[in-house]
Amino acid sequence: MTKYREILRLKSLNLSQQNIADSCNVSKKTVNRVLKRAAELGISWPLEENDTDAVLAEKFFPSAKQVTSHKRMPDYDYIRKELLRNGVSKKLLWTEYMEDCRANGDEPLMYSQFCYHIQQDEQKHRATMHINRKPSEQVEVDWAGDPATIIDPDTGEIIKAYIFVGVMTYSQYAYVEAFLDMKQKSWINAHVHMYEYFGGVAKILVPDNCKTAVVHNGGWKDQQINETYQELAEHYGTAIIPSRVRAPKDYRRKNVI
Repeated sequence: MTKYREILRLKSLNLSQQNIADSCNVSKKTVNRVLKRAAELGISWPLEENDTDAVLAEKFFPSAKQVTSHKRMPDYDYIRKELLRNGVSKKLLWTEYMEDCRANGDEPLMYSQFCYHIQQDEQKHRATMHINRKPSEQVEVDWAGDPATIIDPDTGEIIKAYIFVGVMTYSQYAYVEAFLDMKQKSWINAHVHMYEYFGGVAKILVPDNCKTAVVHNGGWKDQQINETYQELAEHYGTAIIPSRVRAPKDYRRKNVI
């Protein structure tokens, strides 16, 4: 289900519709549609606790028009642009295309037909993804690959040290801290210390797919942020946009160790 609550929360933080879309794993078109309906209905953040995503869905879009027998073709220009974005898949775009078709009384294509037409269009238009970055807008965070070692000067015991790395995407200015474990408490403390070191909070956190940040990342709607990590983001008024699985262009953190 669309994260209506989170869309409204991030809007209250003055994030762009593009960043909100990336954080909530929906298209920019969906964000625009939700915010437009919220404005029409006078609904804004903060919300009541009982205003769940399901309740908001019914408030925003209580019904749809009857579907007719006329099939509508995809908007190829829009789809080409959206597929370049972080976390957007054909499945997501097809779902939104279905919703738009039904809302406008058009008969949608089946998913296989939709993909076929998109594939035909892709063969005509090839493009590479370009990521726009602004100073201090986002920080990329992760545990560094292999643990370091610490030697106890008194006992000679060799202890593993796990390295947290936080890097400002635009400037590559980095914060590094060693921990004795990679547990949730260490992950949260690392962020608190990082923010203190940087002297401020970025609008966007871009974690890699470690379990202390992302419980599951299957793309678009099949993505689950760690609950404690989400609470940290809400406390600091920031958004979490995980790096896509197997998408190195999204995640450009330098090896600073």
